[in-house]
Amino acid sequence: MSAPTAGLDRHGVSGRVLAGCRDEGRAALVGYLPVGHPDVATSVQAMVRLTGDGERPGVDLVEIGMPYSDPVMDGVTIQQATTRALARGVRTRDVFTAVEAVAATGTPALVMIYWNLVEQYGVDAFCRDLAAAGGAGLITPDLTPDEAGPWLEGSDVHGLDRVFLVSPSTTQARLASTLAACRGWVYATSVMGVTGTRTQTSTAGPELVARIRAQDPEMMVGLGLGVSDGDQAAETAGFADAVIVGSALVRTLLQAEDDGRPEDLGGLGAVVDDLAAGVRRGRPPARG
Repeated sequence: MSAPTAGLDRHGVSGRVLAGCRDEGRAALVGYLPVGHPDVATSVQAMVRLTGDGERPGVDLVEIGMPYSDPVMDGVTIQQATTRALARGVRTRDVFTAVEAVAATGTPALVMIYWNLVEQYGVDAFCRDLAAAGGAGLITPDLTPDEAGPWLEGSDVHGLDRVFLVSPSTTQARLASTLAACRGWVYATSVMGVTGTRTQTSTAGPELVARIRAQDPEMMVGLGLGVSDGDQAAETAGFADAVIVGSALVRTLLQAEDDGRPEDLGGLGAVVDDLAAGVRRGRPPARG
C-alpha cells in the first residue's frame, strides 16, 4: 500500500458540498440511481441528467447504486430496477464507468454498495479504482465501523469519503462510534425498514437529526427514505443538511421502460426539477 493521503479532513469532498449548500441558505439534494438499469449506457445518461440540464439546477451529489442480489434496505421500486440490471449482466466494474461520467460533470459521485461486493473485488483495488475514476467515496449500508478496518485504511490511503448509516434504533454508543468513523457526512434513515416513497415524511427524522447534532454538532447530516416530491424535499430541507431521494427517481425509469421508451429521461428530469426547487424553498436552521 502507498502512504496515507496527506491533508485529509473529516468533511471530505462530499461534506464540503453540503457545507457549501448550507452557506447558500439551503440543503443539498442527493439523487440515487442504480447502474445498469435499464442498461449501463442509459443509466449513466440518467445519472448525468441528475446533475442538471445546463439551464436548471440538478442534484448536488449523485449516489450511484451497485445492484446486489440480497439487499437489506432497498424497497420494492429499487429492487425491481436492480433485479433487471443484474439479469442483464451488470458488473461491479460498471460502477466506475458511471462514476467517471458523473465526475466529468463537476458533480461529486458517491457509490452505495453492499460490502461483500467490495471484498470480492478487493478492498484496496476497489478504493484505488474508485479514486482513479474520480469518485468521492462510498456509502456502505451493511457495514458498521467496528467491522470496517480494511475500508477505514483503504479510504485513508486513497482519500475517499466514508458515509455510514444510522437509524432511529441506533443506540447512543453506536451513534457516537459511527459519527466518529464518518468522513463527509452521515446517512440518517428516517424510518425503520426498507426504502421507498411515502405520502408523508417520517416524524422520526427531525428527532434523529437532533440526536446526531447533540452528539456531534459539526457533523453534516443527510436524511433519506421516503422523500418523493418537492414539497417533502422542502420540509426535510428545514432540518437536514441534505435530502436524499431514490425511489421517486428510479420509478420514472421503470415507467419509461414499461412504456416502451427506456431511453426517455423526460419523467426523470421533471422529478429532478421539482426536487431541486423544493430544497431551495426549505430553509435550514442556522448552525454554529
